[in-house]
Amino acid sequence: LLSQFDPDNTGYISTEKFRTLLQRHGSELDPHKLEVLLALADSNSEGRICYQDFVNLMSNKRSNSFRQAILQGNRRLCSKALLEETGLSLSQRLIRHVAYETLPREIDRKWYYDSYTCCPPPWFMITITIVAFFLYNGVVLDRFVLQVSHPLYLKNSLLYHPQLRAQAWRYLTYIFMHAGIEHLGLNVVLQLLVGVPLEMVHGAARISFVYVAGVVAGSLAVSVADMRAPVVGSSGGVYALVSAHLANIVMNWSGMKCQFKVLRMAVALICMSFEFGRAVWLRFHPSAYPPCPHPSFMAHLGGVMVGITLGVIILRNYEQRLQDQTLWWIFLSIYVIFVLFAIFWNIFAYSLLDLKLPPPP
Repeated sequence: LLSQFDPDNTGYISTEKFRTLLQRHGSELDPHKLEVLLALADSNSEGRICYQDFVNLMSNKRSNSFRQAILQGNRRLCSKALLEETGLSLSQRLIRHVAYETLPREIDRKWYYDSYTCCPPPWFMITITIVAFFLYNGVVLDRFVLQVSHPLYLKNSLLYHPQLRAQAWRYLTYIFMHAGIEHLGLNVVLQLLVGVPLEMVHGAARISFVYVAGVVAGSLAVSVADMRAPVVGSSGGVYALVSAHLANIVMNWSGMKCQFKVLRMAVALICMSFEFGRAVWLRFHPSAYPPCPHPSFMAHLGGVMVGITLGVIILRNYEQRLQDQTLWWIFLSIYVIFVLFAIFWNIFAYSLLDLKLPPPP
């Protein structure tokens, strides 16, 4: 095929030959792929098409340059929208629903719908949720205790405690403890309803990065801004995902075609506000174990900041190379600077400020 349409071995096919190829074999192609191929042919002003872009499309791979070539085209896809297609199975309707929940462009939705195979499944969010439930159930065995009123609440190796901040794993493992069943329930609901669809679209690597970045930023924010308090709960990671998703909807409001998007945003904001308000109330409520206060709420704010910076960039650039995005590098640099500042703060500030910390558990 390459020798026939590219005899000089330049790596390109003329648009005229490319159209001939589509006319000859168009009936054999998936309708969605055919639409994208036609858009690619119409969008190219140089009279030639990269052969590798064609191979990428047919193998369900898409380069950044290929995507830009389509998005900058002079022709809009004129066939009916994906939402109007009928006769879909339950799994196909689910994939279509996820596409409309998370992606603002119709061409991205069609591409995702056409190429998604559920392999691998959204394992990261499901695994994190299962582990959280498992550790919560451990309370029955007096292990990994979650309730702030339990005698062994502070005596475990998971939560972040200011006196034990040198144990670096606590900056991550605190997410597997929650201050009661209502705390766990709200986080799990938001984590599954928002995190799983996002992972289905953007993949485990990107979503796990946003989640873990929010978790680390949450515990570090507590160590800087609320230095005497412990912290528990996965709110840092959950709020990073939810705030990134909500910000992405607001930024692409006209393109988002998800049903009841105003109602969905309102419900998410109400749940987040309720959980955050509960965390603030609990922080200033008299502690069951003075002088150690109840868990801090600063982790929530750290997660939100990660979501509306790093998270928005990741969710906005569907299947684009983040290393090509200037704004991505700016926000990543800010995040790294904050992490380094927080590390030095933890090493030196506590002793310089002569702060009275609660005794170790």
